[in-house]
Amino acid sequence: MIDLTGKRIALVGGAGFIGHNLALKLREHGADVHVIDSLQVNNLGAFSNSTDDPNKVLYLGLINERLRLLREAGVPLHVVEARDYHLLSSTLAQIEPETIVQLAAIAHANRANKDPFSTFDHSFRTLENALDIARSFHCHFVYFSSSMVYGNFDGEAVSEDRHCEPLGIYGALKFSGEKLVIAYNQVFDLPYTIVRPSALYGERCVSRRVGQAFIENALRGIPLTINGDGEEGLDFTYVGDLVQGLARVIGLPESHNEVFNLTFGGARSLNHMASIVQEHFPGLEVHHQPRDGLMPERGTLSVEKAKRLLGYAPAFPLEKGFVEYINWYKDMAERHPELFERTAKA
Repeated sequence: MIDLTGKRIALVGGAGFIGHNLALKLREHGADVHVIDSLQVNNLGAFSNSTDDPNKVLYLGLINERLRLLREAGVPLHVVEARDYHLLSSTLAQIEPETIVQLAAIAHANRANKDPFSTFDHSFRTLENALDIARSFHCHFVYFSSSMVYGNFDGEAVSEDRHCEPLGIYGALKFSGEKLVIAYNQVFDLPYTIVRPSALYGERCVSRRVGQAFIENALRGIPLTINGDGEEGLDFTYVGDLVQGLARVIGLPESHNEVFNLTFGGARSLNHMASIVQEHFPGLEVHHQPRDGLMPERGTLSVEKAKRLLGYAPAFPLEKGFVEYINWYKDMAERHPELFERTAKA
């Protein structure tokens, strides 16, 4: 059990899918955690202003559930635009964090490729601001990168020292962000940790990641759609495993100035994920369509370094974590059918 009692931690972009789950975990460990978020990017503002998203009611419900859980856990929410250097600076000055976790970003590769300017603005500019402010506190800086920085995997379990050849805007910006974080360490001696997650899934996500799209379609009786033949493996990672690892990153000095894969550590195919859904929704059809050429061919990420240095212990293979996620969605649909009314008409 990592003891973070009283440790001041600021989560920039912390009201998102990963951030709110991380904030709740850190509070369990006794941390004084603060969430900084504009609530605009893939969040309350974006869906409130949407007129054509069939999932608007559902996703607003999930986001409000996040905010309720943060309130009940006593996590302060600072509604701040991280692109505003001076406003972010004054907010962090009030918090005086010992650790800053940089989560603010466009968290979807397809969206990044379709809107590069917005991706740069919300991902790289926010990182630049947070880094420059962090050096005045000389605090531990945790940067959320992505397994997309590796580009195409070569069939072996990919370790952190693998040469990176990202494809597309999203992967390139994430890798550029890593280089900028390392540069701040070189120039200002700012301690850092770079985290590379993969294929995340879990409660209260609103990004329409593949597992989420599968379950929502299943609840509506709509066939599942797989890009490609479905045999490609992805290192699907339950958010509970990720935040367990992040608590160790924040609490242990062994994480400083290191890069870690924080995934389950074992790839599963999209066809296998679809088959799990079909077990819970008998008769559901699966359709295939052409694969996106800008999506790298991925697979397993090695988590041996995180296990060795941090004691990281992922406990949710897809066969366990994804079933929990399905059951959570089913329970949500039973308790709040009104959240699924518009979804049912999609």
